[in-house]
Amino acid sequence: MARSSWLLAAGVLVASLPSAAQTSPWAAIPENAIFETGDSWIAGGQRFRLYGVQACLRGTAFTNASGQKRDCGEASLAMLISLIRDYRPLCAHVLEGAPNGIRYVTCVAAAKGSSSSGSRIDLGTALIASGFAFAALQPDGKPVHLPYFVAELDAKRAKAGLWAFVDLPEPGPIILKTLRAAQPVGPGAPR
Repeated sequence: MARSSWLLAAGVLVASLPSAAQTSPWAAIPENAIFETGDSWIAGGQRFRLYGVQACLRGTAFTNASGQKRDCGEASLAMLISLIRDYRPLCAHVLEGAPNGIRYVTCVAAAKGSSSSGSRIDLGTALIASGFAFAALQPDGKPVHLPYFVAELDAKRAKAGLWAFVDLPEPGPIILKTLRAAQPVGPGAPR
């Protein structure tokens, strides 16, 4: 799928978003938010996470162009903070009541310098397309949000961001392997 196609697909999600001036469920990420990972933060005592986005896992490493090992989770975190500070997105809850108490959100920002007043940037797409985050996967390995998976494939092909490093510790396979290892194995259980 061409880059313009996934941008269109991601745009379907945000095409009808209200402007910040209207009364809406959209709110800015507070200046005093505490960022935990490249896809989550705490604000007002509540944990928030970008829906459908998976950051690199903290404690996993890649080797940069200078031959130095760097923490992949820290790289994802730095990009999230940078994009939030640059674009000042507004976020809305898309899923509440998760068993772990996390509020899942989608965040969008007005495109800077855009001649179209309705043009928006989806924060999840921006993180994934830049190669600093990944499409979150369901336990069966399918993507949580298909447009994010398409953005990931484009970033991978272009060797964008973290994809430029051959030893990139992709979080999806690591998480799925851990989940499968934790499942009880018995007669008739899938392996």
